[in-house]
Amino acid sequence: MAASHTSSSPTHHQLLQSKYDVFLSFRGEDTRNNFTDHLHAALIRNGFIAFKDDETLERGNEISSELSKAIEESNASIVILSKNYASSPWCLDELAKIVECGNKRKDRKVFAVFYGVDPADTRTQKGEDFERVFAKYEEEFKENQEKVLKWRAAFTRVATRQSRWMALAGQVLSIILFIIA
Repeated sequence: MAASHTSSSPTHHQLLQSKYDVFLSFRGEDTRNNFTDHLHAALIRNGFIAFKDDETLERGNEISSELSKAIEESNASIVILSKNYASSPWCLDELAKIVECGNKRKDRKVFAVFYGVDPADTRTQKGEDFERVFAKYEEEFKENQEKVLKWRAAFTRVATRQSRWMALAGQVLSIILFIIA
């Protein structure tokens, strides 16, 4: 499986009987080799068992059963919303699954990190990064508008959560330290 973990002391997941403490959701091309890698390493160093997909997971039209199961088996998710996050139907399906799991288990936490995007634009799917992409999806998925509505609702839900952070230039380290504290 594509999870990274090392820890000798009991972790949060052992207490709550979940496989992972945290599931990281991100757009690889935007944050994999910078913010997400640093956050993942910091989580592991601090005893969290964090799932971060690797590039060997099979890509398809919908998220894999492996990824879906990892979301279900996590106590919390950190969604790193970036410029190209919404341009990936894969990421949007992942996000919808995270929100679905959060609705089923009220103790399951979902945190949003706004990495170089405006939270207001994310919440409303406006602004150049999101409006164009969702308009494209409405055209592309004419026969399945329910899917687009589900994506929009998940995006809005995560962007309006109380626990969220903005990752601004020069603040990445402080955001990571705050998240793991």
